[in-house]
Amino acid sequence: MFLTSNVHRAHLHVSVSSLSQLKSLFSIEYAVKLLKKLADDGNFKLGKVVHALLIVSNHASEDHISQNNCLINLYSSCGQLAIARQVFNRLQQRNVVSWSTLMTGYFHNGFTWEVPKLFKDMVSVDNLFPNEYVLSTVLSSCSSGGLLHEGRQCHALVLKSGLVFHQFVKNALLSFYTMSSDMEGVLEILKSVPGADNITYNSVLKGFLDHGYTSQALDVFSRMLAEGSVGDKISYVNIFGLCARLKDLKLGQQVHSRMLKSGLQLDVFLSSAVMDMYGKCGEILGARYIFYSYPDHNVVSWTTILAANFQNECFEEALKMFLQMELQDVVPNEYTFAVLLNSCAGLSALGCGKTLHARVEKTGHGAFVVVGNALINMYFRSGHIEAARALFSNMICRDTVTWNLIISGFSHHGLGEDALYMFQDMLAAKEQPNYVTFVGVLLACGHLGRIEEGFYYLQHLMRDFGLEPGLEHYTCVVGLLGKAGKLDEAEKFMRSTPITWDVIAWRTLLNACNVHRNYGLGQKVADHLLQLNPNDVGTYILLSNMHAKVKRWDGVTKIRKLLRERNIKKEPGLSWTEIRNETHLFVSDDTQHPETAQIHEKVRKLLAEIKLLGYVPETASVLHDVEQEQQEGYLRYHSEKLAVAYALMKTPSKAPIHVIKNLRICDDCHSALKLISKVTMRVIVVRDVNRFHSFQYGSCSCADYW
Repeated sequence: MFLTSNVHRAHLHVSVSSLSQLKSLFSIEYAVKLLKKLADDGNFKLGKVVHALLIVSNHASEDHISQNNCLINLYSSCGQLAIARQVFNRLQQRNVVSWSTLMTGYFHNGFTWEVPKLFKDMVSVDNLFPNEYVLSTVLSSCSSGGLLHEGRQCHALVLKSGLVFHQFVKNALLSFYTMSSDMEGVLEILKSVPGADNITYNSVLKGFLDHGYTSQALDVFSRMLAEGSVGDKISYVNIFGLCARLKDLKLGQQVHSRMLKSGLQLDVFLSSAVMDMYGKCGEILGARYIFYSYPDHNVVSWTTILAANFQNECFEEALKMFLQMELQDVVPNEYTFAVLLNSCAGLSALGCGKTLHARVEKTGHGAFVVVGNALINMYFRSGHIEAARALFSNMICRDTVTWNLIISGFSHHGLGEDALYMFQDMLAAKEQPNYVTFVGVLLACGHLGRIEEGFYYLQHLMRDFGLEPGLEHYTCVVGLLGKAGKLDEAEKFMRSTPITWDVIAWRTLLNACNVHRNYGLGQKVADHLLQLNPNDVGTYILLSNMHAKVKRWDGVTKIRKLLRERNIKKEPGLSWTEIRNETHLFVSDDTQHPETAQIHEKVRKLLAEIKLLGYVPETASVLHDVEQEQQEGYLRYHSEKLAVAYALMKTPSKAPIHVIKNLRICDDCHSALKLISKVTMRVIVVRDVNRFHSFQYGSCSCADYW
């Protein structure tokens, strides 16, 4: 008798009178139907009772294959694999269904490695040939378990047997090669085996998107349309993901229109996919419309709309919407916190960032790599280098993004040595550098003036890792040569490199010309820049500064005339600082602040102190041909000076000062802040449009090149 103790206990709970009544009604056919229903419902308790009834009614036998197959299915479906295997092992005779049922049980309960073993036993021990259902189960198990060798062997058998033309076998094959990251294998199957359904298209689309094969994914989508495939919700989620990846708003809108015409109803995941598409295509209003059109939201849809705001630089809106999310009692996850922290980084909102940091530590979300990365980014972008360094050191798990953030963070703060040390640590940790990594590395070489080392990374090490240099890397090299004063070499490099240079690259060279006072080349570069983009205000300002430094007021006048004629307005200089979670904004010659008089007095005192250390106002940067005293007056109350003065008034004597400036810091403010950091014994960190400036002990981290 093959009863287990569980079945015995179920038997004992059935009364003798009820057993005698049921025996007369019970039949094999009825038992089989009942066992199938109980397996579908996962009703283990009642299933044991039925098994017991089969035994006491003398209907249980190792010879009833269909009945025992149903018992194997019941116990497998209820997660009782040990009992299922016991029933299977005691069978006198097994058929393909018996083996298939047990394999399916092991697969669905996560014991994927057992399935190929069973498959081999089925063929070698019972000498049974598999059918399409067995092969699809084996392939699915190989896919889930990462069993590449066994999966390819099964593929060979599928081709040999001709069962590949069964749709679900083909789908299982596609899933196996997708999970194995063998997208060439996916393409081969897709081309060589006819027939496709929604499952086929969904699997292939997701696989191509996950592995970055956007053009192939677009081809599959075109094929879907050509074959008249309607698609289901999963299809549209994948297609919207494709549009988002391509940043193709027009295609996304067409797909959205097609979905609406098909009558497909939005659910939380489909609406999230539509919002994500609009957000990544730069259409934030479309994303918000979808969000407010669909009433039921979970953490996924909330995080999606927050991310859409972040991606479109609507940082404040993202933080405000989080408050709405909190009022709806939706619990944030690690991705929500990552978006919020990156939004704080975009605003350099240190107070808000610290509040979120405390919260993720309290909730345990700080252990997630994506949250740790966002925290490092937030502290770097807020100028708190040591906090970012400490977070990195304390992270247990790191990924490539983590290493990129620490390398780029140090580079942007002018800490080239630290950045290159981190790069060496990354290589020692066997972490594979990527495209972004080498941008940070080349930037570090630029700060340190290491030309040969920079070219080694560009021309040799990148290719050793299978990476092709791009525009960002070449722009870093232009900056590297420019900082070293090799302006002619930088221009030759740009002329000889077969790449389409953008405005940023040419402006990098123009800035080098400005710093090294090479006005001949500077004028030539500026003319080329204005041909590329006649409305680039940054070029006009740099060119005007170059003319002003050598007192070519006719050149300054010409630039200002061009700005007026072309209706190009210079963005007003703004600086802001955060004190006790409150942001204070300043403009040049600001008189709107309630403490204007005290702030101006503080500036005057600071300037008087640093004049004793040799400070001389850099009036060359003033774009007005006026008297010296008036020129100094224009410089005195620049927004960054006002912000620093106010922070000195309102913060403890040893606290570092953090200021953000929306434009490039001017030469005079740069000189003044170096000396102010010395007389006040403060660390003053200014983040301008180009980089971070850390002023300490009378010097700046940029080494006077920015």
